[in-house]
Parts: sequence; C-alpha cells; structure tokens
Amino acid sequence: MTIKIGDKLPEGALSEFIETETEGCSLGPNTFNVQDLVKGKKIAIFGLPGAYTPTCSAQHVPGYVKLADELKAKGVDEIWCISVNDAFVMGAWGRDQKATGIVRMMADGNAAYSKALGLDADFSKFGMGTRSQRYSLLAVDGVVTQLNIEQGGKFEVSNAETLLGQL
Repeated sequence: MTIKIGDKLPEGALSEFIETETEGCSLGPNTFNVQDLVKGKKIAIFGLPGAYTPTCSAQHVPGYVKLADELKAKGVDEIWCISVNDAFVMGAWGRDQKATGIVRMMADGNAAYSKALGLDADFSKFGMGTRSQRYSLLAVDGVVTQLNIEQGGKFEVSNAETLLGQL
C-alpha cells in the first residue's frame, strides 16, 4: 500500500555515510532510525531510482542542492535524498553532486524503506533489481503533508521547484 498525505512515515532505518566523526556518529556508514530523525522536524524527502543515473544526477539532486536555501527559508529543517544504494555509494555520489552538508544522502540498501513506503519499483528489465520510484514528499513531525509521485519514466512533479511551491 502506497503512503499518502496524512499518513505517518513508516518505521525503518536508513544509512548515511558520515564524512566527519562527531559525538554519536562515527566516520563511515551510520544507520539511523527514521522515527528518531523526523521527530519535531519538517523534512523534505525525495526518492529516486539510483545514484549516478542520468536524470537523478543531472536534474533531481542538483535541483534540491540549488534550492536548499529557499526550502530552508520556508521552514524545512533537512533535505533527504533516498535511493536504493549502499551508504558508500550515496556518500561518494553526494560528494560528486556537491550535496555534502546540504542534502542528506540516505541509503536504502535493500529497498526495505522504499517497500515500507509502498514506493518501490521493479527495475529488473534494466538490470537494476528493486529500486525506488521517483517521488518527493514533505513530512512534518513524521506525518506526510505533501506527496508527489512521478508516473513511469517522468520527471515533472518530484523536483525541488514543485515541492518549494507547495510550502
């Protein structure tokens, strides 16, 4: 069942490659409970099929990096990119995209969280297995208040401009 506006984000965990060790976060991959991260925050989340893929690298991530200050000026506390890749790949892709410190590159290595959202997709015909659909959402204290799901192969409603306009 696909998540919808008014639903609470499902329980689950995502991983992030931490570039700088801090108290409570060691260098390298760290796993975080989604419910803990969203508590009391407004989070802009966008999901996409894969790191280093054409539309994701040329348009999706760069749009959120470019509009991060405007999203934050409208009250967004954090911006997350969720992809079915491991934390090492997401960390490297974040560095390549100049997203470090701007967009949290969250790894959903086995697609467990994408499945929990009901936003997983079968990309087997492309040799990519189970991936995430392309989407964006806004969660306020863990509750979905905006949701934009792309139709197969499109990039029209999950971009940063659309989510910014919904704030």
